[in-house]
Amino acid sequence: MRNLDSIGTRWLGVGLASILAVVTLGLALTGRIGLYINPESTWFAVGMSVVVLVGAVLSFTLPLGAEADHGHDHGDADIHDHAEAHAEADDVDPATLVRSGVGTTRHPAAVAATLVGGVAASGVVLLTLVLPPASLSAELAMSRDVGAPPLFGGADVVSLATTGDTSSFGVGEWSTVFATATNPDAFDGDPVTLTGFVTTGDDGDFRLTRLVITHCVIDAQPASLPVVAASSGTPATGQWVTVTGTVRSSSDGRLTVDAATVEQIDEPQDPYEY
Repeated sequence: MRNLDSIGTRWLGVGLASILAVVTLGLALTGRIGLYINPESTWFAVGMSVVVLVGAVLSFTLPLGAEADHGHDHGDADIHDHAEAHAEADDVDPATLVRSGVGTTRHPAAVAATLVGGVAASGVVLLTLVLPPASLSAELAMSRDVGAPPLFGGADVVSLATTGDTSSFGVGEWSTVFATATNPDAFDGDPVTLTGFVTTGDDGDFRLTRLVITHCVIDAQPASLPVVAASSGTPATGQWVTVTGTVRSSSDGRLTVDAATVEQIDEPQDPYEY
């Protein structure tokens, strides 16, 4: 029984951690780690994965069950007393009984929680080996869209835009400009070439959307722009497109993208903005 507990402990510890480390290294080597984290953090993820694998290898130098021995010198006095009582009756070393768990009990709820948590964690980790890497869906982006620009889009973006240096702007930067510009006319006529996926818009138009990541996909925020493309039609929701056109300021002060061309494309290898 003790060996089974020790094997389970190692699986939930170094076992699952090692699988995640191998998956992380594989994603980094194939250039797909950007589907899960900001590429600027790749060096950290790879470094930690190497540390985990080295630690996993070193852990096998310890005898099975050795991790359970730590801390018994500081354990509850009742456990030691109970173990000593058994030792006197059975003529064995009390320390051996303490390590074997004599005098300890585990609450059924704790055992059940450990089993459920272990199975759930194992399932999630093993699925990373089976399922291919994939980006977040357009449906998820629409469910998170509250009509506001990404939280971390700041005044520096708008300041840069007012200088006319918008050549490197993506959907995320332009969405900040569209939402916060106090002088929309200043951007009227700016040329844009932007890539994103289609989400539903108003009055038959569509919105060009991109997910913006700060650290990883958990904090992904949708950014979107209204696109007027009467001559090009409206692509299907979720379809990736490259829009070439011009920023226009309407009479009510709203900014839109007047699309000259809307080219349908495959999902790019790096589907997020950062």
